[in-house]
Amino acid sequence: MFAIIIGLSIGVGLPIQTAINSRLRTLLASPLLSSMISFTIGAAFLLIVNWLVSGKAGINLSLAANQPFWIWTGGIFGVIFLTGNILLFPKLGSVQTVIMPIVGQIVMSMLIDNFGWFFSPKHTLGFLRVIGALLLLAGVFLAVAARDLFASIRTSRLQQARPSSSNRLLSWVWRVSGFVIGMFSATQTAINGHLGIILHSPIKSALVSFVVGTVVLWLLVLIVEHGYHLSIAAHQKAPWWIWIGGLIGALFVLGNAYLVPLIGTGLTVVVVLLGQIAGSMLVDQFGWFAAKKNPVDLAQIAGIVLMVAGVALIKLF
Repeated sequence: MFAIIIGLSIGVGLPIQTAINSRLRTLLASPLLSSMISFTIGAAFLLIVNWLVSGKAGINLSLAANQPFWIWTGGIFGVIFLTGNILLFPKLGSVQTVIMPIVGQIVMSMLIDNFGWFFSPKHTLGFLRVIGALLLLAGVFLAVAARDLFASIRTSRLQQARPSSSNRLLSWVWRVSGFVIGMFSATQTAINGHLGIILHSPIKSALVSFVVGTVVLWLLVLIVEHGYHLSIAAHQKAPWWIWIGGLIGALFVLGNAYLVPLIGTGLTVVVVLLGQIAGSMLVDQFGWFAAKKNPVDLAQIAGIVLMVAGVALIKLF
């Protein structure tokens, strides 16, 4: 039961992290700068945890010397996932910002399992997993598209203002972007999982991923932003919680590393997913952490139930 509570808690934390980092992005007027701060705080936290657990801060990287180059790219994919979520959040709201990457994660994880990419164990695509994928797609339709479709039908006879076709197209561009971002996240998970085996420690793997991401972001900010303009934050009043997004992200990585050997990958994914969905609905419903309120409707709830059923079939069978 304690493991289930941990899984739900870190799942709830992920959309909260996105909301916090989105607020930080508004304060700093830069998604790259907010991502850099988040990654830096997360890396510092994992460095301390690694030192407390192993008794030393360093990592013996010679263990991975003869591995393929992509073993070091997990942090880069993490940067894409985090920064992408920060960009998606104000465009799609918390629920869709969680849902669309989840679909990408599931699809990519099925491909990785089926073909054994990144040295992952092969898990052939069977009948139940196909049914799960269909349930997942049906759930996505209800959670994402049904509200717009029903609203369009209700307003068509009233001649009320409706979103233009260009705005609807742009919304779907953001949704597809979320799907692709989710594929990057699943790829990062597979890479970090293999790196954890090589380094004999999931904590060290997570630390390497965060350090690589942090270095990449510091370089990107220097090149794109022409410097580190942090003084803008010092002259504005901001709540204390605006700086803890990286800490929540690090706890999410550590929580997954703790749960997988304890309750298995499949159950971990399902429990954390339930937490993610619950957290996203709470953020949208109540507008937590300065997020825009987007009340959850029955179609979204029904879609989320279908998604959970689909994910359970995909991950547990």
